[in-house]
Amino acid sequence: MTDLDLLGRAAFGELFRRYSRPVYNHCFRRLASWSAAEDATSIVFLEAWRRREAAVTDAAGSLLPWLLGIATNVTRNQRRAARRYATALYRLPGVAAEADHAEDVAERLDDERRMRHVLAALSGLSRDEQDVVALIVMSGLSYQQAAVALGVPEGTVASRLGRAKARLRRRPDLLDLERST
Repeated sequence: MTDLDLLGRAAFGELFRRYSRPVYNHCFRRLASWSAAEDATSIVFLEAWRRREAAVTDAAGSLLPWLLGIATNVTRNQRRAARRYATALYRLPGVAAEADHAEDVAERLDDERRMRHVLAALSGLSRDEQDVVALIVMSGLSYQQAAVALGVPEGTVASRLGRAKARLRRRPDLLDLERST
């Protein structure tokens, strides 16, 4: 059964089972927070259901690029909301945080720290270049799939990625993205 068949029928759960992990990983790579990625993933699939009539597949019939395009917009909105929230919290008196000693929490914090470092490294790129790097380098999409996700020609994806790589090479202080993710 194709992705569009699943989207058009009452089998949306199967579509979620197929793509929730790559969507979740993409959201984490954009937000550097496991819990925020969970929230974003839920919103992506809610939006996909709401906008199912406008679904677009790639040449292989996959909805993954379309879903990652939705995820890109959702994570962008969440980062903007987080900045506003942080600004509001800054105005309040601070509260000491309690440390949790569970191994899982420590691993998550390490992952989040590494992803914040990656996001800081990418912050010198334009938003369009960041989106292409996130889709191709970090989420493993092809140029064609990234073009579907972003709604731009494949050549635009290639040129944005080329510019991003060139800018990152000029910064020797930045880490190798593939080692950090």
